[in-house]
Amino acid sequence: MPAPRLSFEFFPPQSLDASFRLWDTVQTLAPLAPSFVSVTYGAGGTTRDLTHDAVATIGAHYGLNVAAHLTCVDATREETLGIAQRYAEAGVREIVALRGDPPKGQGRFTPHPDGFADSCELIEALKEAGDFRIHVGAYPDPHPEAADAAADVTWLKRKVEAGADAAITQFFFEADTYFRFRDACEKAGIDIPIIPGILPIENWRGVRKFAERCGAHVPAWVSDAFETAERDGRSELLATAICTELCSDLIEGGVEDLHFYTLNKPGLTRDVAHALGITPEVTLEKVA
Repeated sequence: MPAPRLSFEFFPPQSLDASFRLWDTVQTLAPLAPSFVSVTYGAGGTTRDLTHDAVATIGAHYGLNVAAHLTCVDATREETLGIAQRYAEAGVREIVALRGDPPKGQGRFTPHPDGFADSCELIEALKEAGDFRIHVGAYPDPHPEAADAAADVTWLKRKVEAGADAAITQFFFEADTYFRFRDACEKAGIDIPIIPGILPIENWRGVRKFAERCGAHVPAWVSDAFETAERDGRSELLATAICTELCSDLIEGGVEDLHFYTLNKPGLTRDVAHALGITPEVTLEKVA
């Protein structure tokens, strides 16, 4: 069985220490020859300039194919498309187009008066503005604002009709969650690649809170296993085993791409890749 293609998500640094962590993460994972890496935008668009700088640096100095996140939050259409143009000028040809989370303190997303109302409008505008390959978000577990699971399939189909080329899912804990969603999408006529998003569990309590906020279902067995592992000091071993098994189940089910949410902590992602038989293909050297 062929090894899957990998991709990695990073977030832009907001301090000197965070910068060192990002570059350490890039240098650790780049030898695994990812098909692309993405750089997040930050809640409420708070890291707009930092994201651009990180995208430009990773692309220029490490030779990786970078997909830049772009959201509809707190910006006019002109401002958002201006950012996309800056990405294009920096050689970026892939964008992760998202509606985006509301700024801190705001309960729900409210479009800017002169901005994009949702991700579909953003996708359509990006397709008209340039030759971008566009990735979008997808939700195997219902999005917190979705009426039901069917609504997430409907929204993804709208994104495809707007011009999306591929989707990356929110993280989940069981392969069957992804397979049910994939089957529902196929039944709805969605034919773009749906790449499963994988979150290696570096900090169980933090991941559990994150899952509650984004609507990801936490199986009781996962919670029980980590409670026991924390008492026994085996959390890292359990996290590697659970993530590796999840990825193996996905690969056996026909998945050809895996997207890892690294949180700028490369160790567990690297260990899972190695457990799957994916070893470094290149020695990373900065591009002069």
